[in-house]
Amino acid sequence: MLRDVRRTNVERCAHSVYNSANECSGDSMRVQRCKGMRDLLPRDMARFREIETRFRESCLGWGYEEIRTPTLEYLHLFTSAGTLSPDMLGRVYSFLDWDGWSGERVALRPDGTIPAARLYVENFRDRPVVKMFYIANTFAFESSGAESRERWQCGAELIGGTRPQGDVELICLALECLNGVAGPVEIRLAHAGVLKAFLEGLGLRGEDEAAVMEQVFSGDTGAVGRAAGGSEVDRYAHLLFGLKGESAGFVENLRSACVPSFPALGPGLDELECIAGMLTDAGFEYRIDLTSGRGFEYYTGIIFEFYAGGQRLGGGGRYDELVPLVGGQRACASGFALYMDRIIDLVKEPRRRRRVLLRTGADETLRACVETARLLRKNGFIAEFDLGHGQDAFDWTVKVNPDGGFEVRHASGSKEKLGPDTARLLDFLGGPA
Repeated sequence: MLRDVRRTNVERCAHSVYNSANECSGDSMRVQRCKGMRDLLPRDMARFREIETRFRESCLGWGYEEIRTPTLEYLHLFTSAGTLSPDMLGRVYSFLDWDGWSGERVALRPDGTIPAARLYVENFRDRPVVKMFYIANTFAFESSGAESRERWQCGAELIGGTRPQGDVELICLALECLNGVAGPVEIRLAHAGVLKAFLEGLGLRGEDEAAVMEQVFSGDTGAVGRAAGGSEVDRYAHLLFGLKGESAGFVENLRSACVPSFPALGPGLDELECIAGMLTDAGFEYRIDLTSGRGFEYYTGIIFEFYAGGQRLGGGGRYDELVPLVGGQRACASGFALYMDRIIDLVKEPRRRRRVLLRTGADETLRACVETARLLRKNGFIAEFDLGHGQDAFDWTVKVNPDGGFEVRHASGSKEKLGPDTARLLDFLGGPA
């Protein structure tokens, strides 16, 4: 069932009773944040901006252009085209957007790629190659509230262009953003088309195919053999989904062992081997695991994920079938998303800017104080007027005197008097940051 943000009368009554109970208990003034939501405190926001800035600069450097899609999209963007799995659809927040006596059902976007594909069809489908990036929040219901219901991600999409080279470009871009933030990053490669072709070769279709794919992606490789009912199938399933590799040669061995019996596996394994070889030539290490594609409902080709410290920090892959599902012509398309909520905790504390507290000696020095503050900020300091919050949080306290001179006090307690020369003041405080 889709999650509806409207409350029923029963829910309103229950909410009223809850408030009344709180009033009786003396706790009515405290309103907590919504379950499953997260406040970003100043320290968190500093790290958030660090990630955002690094991602934006990297994308611009690779020729990607920034976009922003609406928080609300029509629900049928995610349902009628079959772009989301039943599990994901069951966690979508949706409601009726009333217009007179009728209305369309809309949703808080649960995904960043599908709206980007819609934007491409509406605005850029005549371009041979479109390279876009975005920084956006997505929403998904989670019943316990232990996991976040609002998630921030940095995403990049490449529509058009050459297939394997485009996938490798996206992997390089993602690694450039993660390097220096998350420590050593592990690349995991899979291919959605390989598992799909294998199951179709066994005669599985529709819901049966989707159910087995979900089990395999959850780590149950024996699900293929149980569905097909044959020991020979178990052998091939173990080769494809039970073994892991770290080279293009590993994929070549899989192809030699499996393609003679399952010819439909050839194109997917060829593409996977090609991309693995290109990554090796570029100097990247990776792990090939054909069971690591869980959560990529609309992906049709290569799938890549990024891990650090055992935690998945992002992933993406090829989705050539998605653009036609949202109304466009078939186009090569690939993209990725990095999960900012997980990366935030890995970012080092940003370099602290020196803080200066400014005090005026008299009302007539206010203008000089404003000009001094402007000069300090221009040179990388944080400069604040004294509003009564004390000196403890500041590196320096500067009092501007009526004669234009400065009385400077360091946090250690040392003091110094300076003339009206602002260049001397900057030099004394440590110069430009």
